[in-house]
Amino acid sequence: MATIHLITGGSRSGKSRYGQELAESLPGRRVYVATCPVIDEEMRLRIARHQAQRTGRGWRTVEEPLDLAGVIARGGDGAEVLLVDCLTLWINNLLYRAQQGGRDLDEDEIAAQAGRVLQACGRFGGTVILVTNEVGMSIVPENALARHYRDLVGRCNQAIAAGADQVTLVACGCPLTLKRTTNIKEESE
Repeated sequence: MATIHLITGGSRSGKSRYGQELAESLPGRRVYVATCPVIDEEMRLRIARHQAQRTGRGWRTVEEPLDLAGVIARGGDGAEVLLVDCLTLWINNLLYRAQQGGRDLDEDEIAAQAGRVLQACGRFGGTVILVTNEVGMSIVPENALARHYRDLVGRCNQAIAAGADQVTLVACGCPLTLKRTTNIKEESE
């Protein structure tokens, strides 16, 4: 049975770094599940920085922009620790695909997708760390698409948090525990 840890925070809060450090503190083979496609030069440079931070640290990377439940269900080819970075971009990719197909992506569908991710996590034999952005703590976006995206991310985050063993908010590089069940192993063990 898996341990599921959701890490959330604002942009540049340190959540990805914290997720990587947490994963590296755990024993076993590690897989980094990257959800971000390269869409422009700035994003390519961001991805390269993240990759450089993992170089020589025992990581294998799997790029999966859409089928997150599938990649988790496949277990990262024998990994004991999966780090998914990030749910926010995964939702962006799902929304883009839906729009390209001429359909809407609603909160119920996102909740169902999140449920499939949690089911896959529950069958995984190790630790799954999921990173996401907390996008609802700012001003209300000025356009309908941005508000819709914010709502989808919020629904996903709530669904994943409900099923997670631990939820951590990272603010200013400082992790704050929001939820911790009593059945997960202490990180120091």
